[in-house]
Amino acid sequence: MAALVKARAERRAMRRAGEGGRRVEYLAFLLAGELYAVAMAHVAEIRRPPPITEVPRAPSTVLGVISVRGKLVTVIDLRRRFQLPETPVDRKTRILLADGGAGEQIGLLVDEVQQVWRLAADEIEPASVLGGEQPAHIVGIGRPAGASGAILVLLDLRPILELP
Repeated sequence: MAALVKARAERRAMRRAGEGGRRVEYLAFLLAGELYAVAMAHVAEIRRPPPITEVPRAPSTVLGVISVRGKLVTVIDLRRRFQLPETPVDRKTRILLADGGAGEQIGLLVDEVQQVWRLAADEIEPASVLGGEQPAHIVGIGRPAGASGAILVLLDLRPILELP
């Protein structure tokens, strides 16, 4: 029975992949009521925020550091980074651990993690559809098929992780 269920799931996945081409998984999260997403390949872990230790003279976007399995991880507040109004940390707030390069992890504070979307190339539009010049961290807009109008702002983490 398990083999039959697995075979059906594989056939559905192949059909879906054939409909829109190769799909990439994006982790969607909320910031100030807007839906953003980053490629799952860049997210190592999702954590509840532990106590954050402030760092003197750190850039304003850096909340501080946390300890993850004995290693210090810098935590960046994405609301501050995108110049959005700040809100207090609550039970839905999460920290996304992302690869910061050179084997270092960086924490990204987000309001709430939503879900993983599998987007095909034809479901992604360039950032230019928003009009005007967009910041370097916005790489496109995801419009998942069958998602009843959901719009994802797709982010590139490299410019975000470059601290001012």
